Amino acid sequence: MNVTEAVRARKSVRAFLPKQVPDDTLRQILIDAARAPSGGNVQPWKTYVLTGDARNELVKRITDQWAGGKRGEGTEYKIYPDDLGEPYMTRRRVVGFKLYELAGVGRDDKVARMKQMFRNFELFDAPVCMIFTIDRNMGPPQWADLGMYIQTVALVAMDHGLETCMQEAWASWHKTLTETLSIPGHEMVFCGIAMGYEDTSATVNTLRSERAGLEDVKFFGFGK
Repeated sequence: MNVTEAVRARKSVRAFLPKQVPDDTLRQILIDAARAPSGGNVQPWKTYVLTGDARNELVKRITDQWAGGKRGEGTEYKIYPDDLGEPYMTRRRVVGFKLYELAGVGRDDKVARMKQMFRNFELFDAPVCMIFTIDRNMGPPQWADLGMYIQTVALVAMDHGLETCMQEAWASWHKTLTETLSIPGHEMVFCGIAMGYEDTSATVNTLRSERAGLEDVKFFGFGK
């Protein structure tokens, strides 16, 4: 698989096999992903990797709180602006409808929708959880670096036969994460990644989100 093939093939997987990922593989993925672009070579990202009992303990903590009626702790940043506008809102809704349809969840079935939402915090059964943080002093340029790093982690993982699901949902449990992982106060939780081997038999994994073409690209000097 070359880089272009990996970019085209990458997707969010929401059903994983109960197969463990070797520790050495995870270490190598993070070593290679650290080559992601970083303005001034600041490398503002921090990564917390959970497997085995540590992963299970985190899931249990969230499960217990969810069972008690708690649906999160809020986020420290806005995942979406208050007025998302178009075409962004339509894009978000379309992929959401497709996801729930493939998961067998009706649009009006609120109970089933909440169960599907909770699957995020079970990591869709993935054996690996990665949580990414950034120093609170950092600004938009460094947040862009963090995003490029996370994308690189996902692409390098594919070279090892692994798939991922980016999960901003973890930002809503930043207090529990901070306590569980002993995250320093100057770090802000951005998101998580579920990582493992894809369950290719799961219908939900057939989701292929649409992407814009070249309509938002302006070309200058072409055809001369």
